[in-house]
Amino acid sequence: MLNVGDSAPDFELLSDEGNPVKLSDYRGQQVVLFFYPKADTPGCTVQACGFRDNYPTIKAAGATIFGISPDQPEDLAKWRTKMGFPYNLLADPDHVVADAYDVWGEKKFMGNAYMGIIRSHFVIGPDGNVADVQVNVKPADSVSRAIDFVGQSV
Repeated sequence: MLNVGDSAPDFELLSDEGNPVKLSDYRGQQVVLFFYPKADTPGCTVQACGFRDNYPTIKAAGATIFGISPDQPEDLAKWRTKMGFPYNLLADPDHVVADAYDVWGEKKFMGNAYMGIIRSHFVIGPDGNVADVQVNVKPADSVSRAIDFVGQSV
């Protein structure tokens, strides 16, 4: 489990635009990474649209936002266009980054156990260290907690 103060695991993933995005390229600014199970599903839409609707506030605090899921880039591109997200969505189909952030784990739905993304978000500080950790958080709570955290650091 990652804790506040730990070095954030670096990664390079393809964005919804098909471009590689490397976390270390954003050193010097805050980065909000939110992990969600699947594009264009109800809870994930609440979380992602919450970040969309509060994008100006987060941007004003000097933070960049990335959503990460196991979806393919082309699926992310369709969802981003449909919902008008002003930030990039990153594809982690092999859940390498989700594993590194300890948010790939067992979930249960209607009595069935399966492996998947545990809805979470992390704020990475300008120094590249984890500044805030919210694991197994409800969609709307993820957004409000991230906004509260990045707003404190302005």
